[in-house]
Amino acid sequence: MQSGAGYNKLTQRVLVMRFEVPQFIEIEDKIFGPFTFKQFIYLGGGVGIATVLFLTTNFIIFLIFGLPVGALGILFAFYKVNNRPFSHFLESMLQYFSKNRLYIWTKKGSGIYKDQPIDGEVDISQTYTPQNKAGNLHSLSRKLELQAMQKKQ
Repeated sequence: MQSGAGYNKLTQRVLVMRFEVPQFIEIEDKIFGPFTFKQFIYLGGGVGIATVLFLTTNFIIFLIFGLPVGALGILFAFYKVNNRPFSHFLESMLQYFSKNRLYIWTKKGSGIYKDQPIDGEVDISQTYTPQNKAGNLHSLSRKLELQAMQKKQ
């Protein structure tokens, strides 16, 4: 132990505060038996509407409207597409089919020079074009070969 004028007994104790970090925060709680709240609402709504249509209308109307609504409720409750809920998939699909998918790109300026007008055309004389000299590459490779040969001797 250390001894000193400014030493306090409270500094001897190491206070470790432990916090439990929640695990599996993406998993919803089961509220109604084996169902989560969302699953219960989807099942109750879809199957409930199908049952009401079955009991109050003709069998043909039940087949046309009741079965798809009940099936949609079951899909919303249990089916996942790419590990995401079916409601996200259906929403994305409806957005895809309802929006325009054709994008036409139009150039509004080159962005090369700041002082260039946006609607103006690019002046070819102002653009930089590198000089392509095949001789430079050949002479550079020749110099490297000569240096390597001189080091060997």
